[in-house]
Amino acid sequence: MRFAAIADVHGNYLALDAVIADIRAQGIADIVDLGDMASGPLDARRTMDALMALDAVHVLGNHDRYLIDRPPEKMGSWDRPAHAQLDARHLDWLRTLPATRVYRDEVFLCHATPKDDETYWLETVLPSGEVCMASLETIEAKAAGVTHPLILCAHSHITRAVRLRDGRLIVNPGSVGSPGYRDVHPYPHVVEAGSPDARYAILERIDRAWHVTFRHVPYDHAAMAALARQNGKPELASALATGWIR
Repeated sequence: MRFAAIADVHGNYLALDAVIADIRAQGIADIVDLGDMASGPLDARRTMDALMALDAVHVLGNHDRYLIDRPPEKMGSWDRPAHAQLDARHLDWLRTLPATRVYRDEVFLCHATPKDDETYWLETVLPSGEVCMASLETIEAKAAGVTHPLILCAHSHITRAVRLRDGRLIVNPGSVGSPGYRDVHPYPHVVEAGSPDARYAILERIDRAWHVTFRHVPYDHAAMAALARQNGKPELASALATGWIR
């Protein structure tokens, strides 16, 4: 079995187009999408149209949920502009998506963790704002009850793979469309990928063992940085242009 995992597109349709083209160039037909598709000050409509037309398996991200579980006046600064671009058909499609699902009987899919779509799984944030890898014990505790050999998560936008002591593999493919952001939960912190490339992962089962390959794909990130700047988001523009928030 061989397939690609994408996540955290956040309205960046140019990054999505580049990743899909790279996936097809690798000869891969099957794709899973771990959510957070549209929210962000970019092009939610074009992104959602592309994802809805894509023959892929999707799960709902926390920002996808925000678009359908609250009125616009209660939405955050990344969700309100996306919601304004979307039609009822986009929102109705999001409502059909589950928070978790199992792919081909052996791959568990979720956006953040199995029980919470807003909590980092493989990372922890210290009171100082430093983002670092979570302890193995913490990671394994959140995997309790998930018996599948391969587990896919997203949410932190950080490319990472962790092998649990019982052999299960947890993989975060990184973010297709947002190489940096600022957040305040659980403590104020910044996530920076260090380059503007679009990211995804290839998963392949060989001799009953799962292998992961991370792909970093160049695309016209300057155009998306310009769009973010035009829409009043200079920090996101910096992240899209460089992979750093400055």
